Amino acid sequence: MIEVNEKVINGEIHGYCDPTFESVLTAFIQNFNQREEHGASLCLRIEGETQVDLWGGMADPEGTKPWQRDTISIVFSCTKAAVALCAHILVDRGQLDLNAKVVDYWPEFGQAGKENITVAMLLNHSAGLPAFREPIRKGGYADWDYMIQRLEAEKPFWEPGTRNGYHMISFGWTVGELVRRISGQSLGTFFKENVADPLELDFWIGLPEEQETRVSPMLLYRYAVGDALSEFMQALLHQPDSISALALLNSGGFMANERIYHAAEIGGGGGIANARALAGMYAPLSCDGASNGFELVRKDTITRMSQVSMATQQDLTLLIPTRFALGFMKGVDNRHRLFGNESLIIGEKAFGHAGAGGSLGFADPECRLAFAYTMNRMGEGIMINSRGQSLVDAAYHSLGYTSDQGGVWTR
Repeated sequence: MIEVNEKVINGEIHGYCDPTFESVLTAFIQNFNQREEHGASLCLRIEGETQVDLWGGMADPEGTKPWQRDTISIVFSCTKAAVALCAHILVDRGQLDLNAKVVDYWPEFGQAGKENITVAMLLNHSAGLPAFREPIRKGGYADWDYMIQRLEAEKPFWEPGTRNGYHMISFGWTVGELVRRISGQSLGTFFKENVADPLELDFWIGLPEEQETRVSPMLLYRYAVGDALSEFMQALLHQPDSISALALLNSGGFMANERIYHAAEIGGGGGIANARALAGMYAPLSCDGASNGFELVRKDTITRMSQVSMATQQDLTLLIPTRFALGFMKGVDNRHRLFGNESLIIGEKAFGHAGAGGSLGFADPECRLAFAYTMNRMGEGIMINSRGQSLVDAAYHSLGYTSDQGGVWTR
C-alpha cells in the first residue's frame, strides 16, 4: 500500500492507496490543486477489501480545521440509496411486495388519487409526488408526522406510473414511512440496526448530538452573474410554481447545516457519512449481497435492485434525461446536451446514487467495485461534476476498462 501524506493547495491529504489505483490518488490530488476541492474523502473497495481510503483538505469554511479521518458530512441524496436499501431488505425478507399497493401497508395514503400507487412507483420516482403545492411550514422537514400528513393529502402531479419526475426530498418520507409501518421502527433506527451497525458504518440518518462536532459544514455553490443556466435553474428562477421550483425551494426554510435537520431523519437528503461509510454500504451490494461474512440481502435481490425500472427523455423535476432502478440511479450519458454536469458515467451493471453538489456512491457487481466520494464544497449541476467524474474515470481505468464512449465504461 502507498501511505499518503501529501501537501495540496488547501491543506494535506492522508490515507492509503493500493498501487493499482495510483491514478485515483493522482485525480484526488488534482481535485484540490486544480478543481477547487475544499475538503473531501474517497474510498474504493474491491471484493469487499479496501483498496483506497483517502481524506484531506479543510473541514470548515474558514479553512482553519483540517478534514480528519473521522470527519463526516452531509451526503444529500446519496441518502436515498440507504432508504431504498432498507426497503429492499424488507422485500428480501418477504415483508414488502414491490407490486403491492401502498395502501396495503399505509391505508391513509389512499387519498386524492393515490389509491393505486404501487410500492415500485415510490421507488422509481413515477408516483407523481415530487413536491408539495402548498407551503411547508417553517421547520416542517424536521417533523416526520407533519410531512407524512402532507403526503397523505397531496394530489399526484401526474397520473401515477405514466411518467417520472425525481422525488427530490419526498422520497425519504414515502419510502421511509413504508419502512416504519412494516418494521415498527423509525427509518433511522431501522437503518442503524440492520445496515450501519452490522456493517460497522459511520453513516447516520438522524445524527446523535454527541456526533455533531465531527460534521463538516457544506459550502454552497454560487452561480456568477452571466453564467449559462440549465433548464432546471431557469425553472427555479422564473417558474415558481413549477415542479422543479416546488421540489427544491418549498422546504419550510430547510438549512442543511443546522443541527435541527442533522437530528431529523430526512431520508430524501439528510444522511451524514464519509466515503468509508458510504463505500462500506455498497460493498455487499457489489459482492452478491455479503460483506465480511454478513449477508445483507440475497443475490437475486441485488439483481432486481440493479435493473432499470424507469427511464425518460425529460424527467419532470430535473428536466433532463434520467434512468432509475428501484430506488437507485443508473448511469446516464447527457454529455451531448448544452449544459455540463448532467451525466453520471459508470458501468452498465452499476447502480447507486449521487448527492447534491457532487457526492456519489455506487456498486458495480461486474467488477466487484464499491465506490464512494464525499465532499463539503458543492459543485454546479444536477448530477456529479468534474471532481467526482474524474475519480470514477480513474477507478475504471485502473480496473482495465478502456472506453466510456458508449455511455458506460467498457473493457
